[in-house]
Amino acid sequence: MDIKKLQSTVIDALEDVKAQDIRVYDTIHLTSMFDRLAIASGTSNRQTKALAASVRDKVKEKGGHIVSIEGEETGEWVLVDLGDMVVHIMQPAIRDYYRLEEIWGDKEVKFGAAKRVSKRTASEDAEEVPKKRSRHLTASQTTVDDEPKKPARKTAAKTAATKTPAAKKTAKPRTPAGKTVKVAASKTAAAPRKAAAKRTTKKAAE
Repeated sequence: MDIKKLQSTVIDALEDVKAQDIRVYDTIHLTSMFDRLAIASGTSNRQTKALAASVRDKVKEKGGHIVSIEGEETGEWVLVDLGDMVVHIMQPAIRDYYRLEEIWGDKEVKFGAAKRVSKRTASEDAEEVPKKRSRHLTASQTTVDDEPKKPARKTAAKTAATKTPAAKKTAKPRTPAGKTVKVAASKTAAAPRKAAAKRTTKKAAE
């Protein structure tokens, strides 16, 4: 089992049984016997035993190997040897007395980040396909959103086309410079002329 997956499994197992003050340390630079060391506290003999059993069961479930478990008889300090990782489950008084953090605690591993990395690597292949599909869906959605804009452009062009002939009809023709323009006589000026013409025709008839 990969060391990141192993430490994530151990942390999950400890958290399931409410372990206190969980610490994980990188020990590669200190010893060649194991790569990680975890320390956790249990408030009673019963809880320390339950924590050790939880670690054992979780690691086996994930396909890991259990080398040995020591201290289950008393429950004050239970050691679970997983080969690449060693887990110390201790009661608070024992932990304060031996202070294993001072011996192995040069490089502490932030197990929150370690758990996120292990989960991402485990589900990386499964997430690739949905990501591709989501990009395809978002692309199709953008094209669908753009479609209503085309009729709006057409209607704008149509309204512009209908307005242009009316504008041409209502527009007054410009008179070219230098040419005379004939103006029709007004009705008031034409009335006396018609009356004079009628009089002349009556006299001629008499």
